[in-house]
Order: sequence, then structure tokens, then C-alpha cells
Amino acid sequence: MTVPVYIAEVSPPQLRGQLVTINSLFITGGQFIASVVDGAFSYLSHDSWRYMLGLSVLPATLQFVGFFFLPESPRWLLQKGRDQEAREVLCQIRGDWDVDEEYDTIKTSIEEEKKEAGQGGLVILRILCHAPTRRALVVGCGLQMFQQLSGINTVMYYSATILQMAGIQDDKQAIWLTAATSATNFVFTVVGVWLVERVGRRKLTLGSLLGTGLSLTLLAVGFLLSAQNSPAVTLHPANSLNSSCSLYGSCESCILDPNCGFCYRENSTEVFDSSCVPVNLVSTDHAAWGRCLNQTEVGGGLMWAYNYCPTSYSWIVLIGLILYLAFFAPGMGPMPWTVNSEIYPLWARSTGNAASAGVNWIFNVLVSLTFLHMAEVLSYYGAFFLYTGLVFLALLFVFGCLPETQGLQLEDIEQLFSDQLFSCESSFPSNSRHVHYTRVNGTTYVPSDNDASDVE
Repeated sequence: MTVPVYIAEVSPPQLRGQLVTINSLFITGGQFIASVVDGAFSYLSHDSWRYMLGLSVLPATLQFVGFFFLPESPRWLLQKGRDQEAREVLCQIRGDWDVDEEYDTIKTSIEEEKKEAGQGGLVILRILCHAPTRRALVVGCGLQMFQQLSGINTVMYYSATILQMAGIQDDKQAIWLTAATSATNFVFTVVGVWLVERVGRRKLTLGSLLGTGLSLTLLAVGFLLSAQNSPAVTLHPANSLNSSCSLYGSCESCILDPNCGFCYRENSTEVFDSSCVPVNLVSTDHAAWGRCLNQTEVGGGLMWAYNYCPTSYSWIVLIGLILYLAFFAPGMGPMPWTVNSEIYPLWARSTGNAASAGVNWIFNVLVSLTFLHMAEVLSYYGAFFLYTGLVFLALLFVFGCLPETQGLQLEDIEQLFSDQLFSCESSFPSNSRHVHYTRVNGTTYVPSDNDASDVE
């Protein structure tokens, strides 16, 4: 929540979009490294998950120590009346650049912000009462909401589970395939860093959503084909007649019940001698009783499947998963954070970013907690078709509400939200200028480009 705001405040205007996007790049890079570490620890027979979690202390400690050497935002220092310290920090982070004009601009903006604050009331209330900032907040919160409703953290949190749902039977193989999907997320976030200042925020977000929706459709189709060709239950052990598991006639319906698993034999061409039996309450790695109680000692091709069915369509899900991340990573991954760092005026930026980030985390929790339950109710393919529908709603929202902010001054950006939303206008032309003429000592003074760029 704080990092994008900090980056936006300390970055030069011409690099702000790329630097905020790089924040997302390092997040996806960390996820990739973590998935590789998880794959390495998966070969330990006992307590490997404890080592995975414990190792995260190292980067957290390194980051904590690094914070002591991180300079405060010059804008925050000016807000607190520490003018000289703010100038020193600005000189430190700008290097050889002349900071006088930037310092004066920030200070003037802070003074105007204090005048606004003198009117009384909470900043969030002033945002809601001022039409342009209210519309900007709707766009910012909408982007964060749809980022989560597109299912990204479901894919990232449950990628190994999704691959197992698709029929990948080996746990280690599923974990390493998760590392491959994390690598895709990281690589295509690099593409987003390169595209953000070339294509623009609006086009990049629209293209990302379109590709994400099509990829989710492919994921859903993969699960649908697996469900339609799900192996039938052919054996009904006497011990299972008192269990709800005996009511299911196929593997698909069996594994949607969290209390049941699928016990079967297979050869190179077919599944046979299959039954739906209760899962062991201590470990989902085997059945509660019967021939799959300890199937590793039985042999003869006996298999136990919990939460997935044997299928020949798992490759469709894997391709859909990789395409999903390839389209999501450059656009809908970083753009909600990038846009939110730009669309608010200075006096509302911190509060606007905090509010939109709060929306992001609320829907993150909502989507993450409901995915497995939703899969039970709607089936796996139904859940992904639902995400597809939400993504195309997001596409309509972005098309109607998100203007292009690339290369615009802050006063131009506020004017973008002066009209009603859903105007379907991308932005002012990128080369538009708002030139102010000032009468100085009887002559007409026209500000230069440098002067105009200093107006915030």
C-alpha cells in the first residue's frame, strides 16, 4: 500500500510510470524465487513446508535493515515543516539535477494542500465531495477491484492445486510447474515495464484484459472437457454404502466432495476398477479404509486421487494458465498501481492510494477464501467461466472510464475527470498543452515548455 505512493512521490515525472511498474516486477520476481525454493524443498520427506516458511525470514530481515537507509519522501518532510532536510533528500535522490524548481513546485503544492486542509473535514470526505477526485477514486478503486476479481491471486495461491485439479498427479511435478508459471508472470512483467511508456496505460490495460479473458476461457474449457470425459465409478465397496461417497457416479462429482477421493487402477489407455471412498481424516494422501488405505504397498497400478481426476486434457489447462499470466502480467498486474499513483491531485494522492489499496486487499481476501468453495458449488470449469465474465465486465469498465494519463501534467489529469464517466474518451491528445498568458509590465508573457511543465 505504501510503496507505490512512496515511489510516485520520489520519482521524476518522466520515469514515474516505469518505476511504479518495477515495483510489481520485483514482487513477481520474489514469487518466482519462492516457487523455485519450494520446488527444491519438496524433495525433503518431512516438514519441508516448515523450511519453506522459515526461509522467508531472511529477505524480510534484509528488507527491514534496508529501511533504515531509505530516505524519507521530500514531500512528506515538507508537510512536516522540515524544509532543509527535504531539500537535502531531494538533492541526494536527484544527483546532479537542479532541484530548485522542483523543490519550489512541491513546496507550493504543499502550501495549497494546507489551505485545503484548513477548510476542515477529512480528506476522504473532500475527495467524495469534489466531483473530479470522486470520479478518479471510482476509477482507481474499480481497477484494484477488477484486478482481484480476474482471479490472479487464486491462480498464484492455488496454482499447484489447479494443476493437480487438471490431472497432474505428481506433487513435485505440480510444484515445479508452478515455478514455470511464476517465471511466466515475472518475464511478462518485464514486458510491461518496457510497454508502459510506449503503448500507454489505457491500451496496455485493455489489451491485457482481453487476453486474460480469452485465457480464462481456455482454462474453463480445459476443465469442462475433463469433466465431460470424467471416468465413471465402477465399483461400490460394501463399506462405502453408508457414506455419501457411494452416491457419486463419476470421478468429477466424487472429487468435488472434500470428504471423498477416487481410488482406481489404470493402464496406458484407460481407467478401470474405480471407486469413490471416504478420505482419511488425518491425511488426504490415502483413503480412510479399503484398498487405497495404503496404496503404495498394493501395486498393480492402483492409484489414489484427491481433488483431481485422471484426464488427458491437463495440457489445455497448463497452456491456459501460462497464457493467462502472460497477458495479465504486463497490464492488469502493475497498471492499477501505476494509474492510482497518477490520477489524484497532490492533496488527495495518499488518501486515494490508501483507499484503492484497501479495496484491493478486501477483494484479495474475498476471492482467495471463496475459490475452493465456489469450485465445489459451480465445479472447476464453472468457477473459471465466472472469472471470465468478470474480466469482460472489467473490459467494459476500463473502456468507458479509464483515460490515458501518459505524459500529461497533473492539472490535465484532473481535467480528464471533470466530465461524466463512461464517456469512452481515451484522453487529451498527448501533445496538447494548456498555455496560460500572463500580463507582465505591459507585455504578454508566454511560459516556455519548461515553465509549463513546472505547473502542478
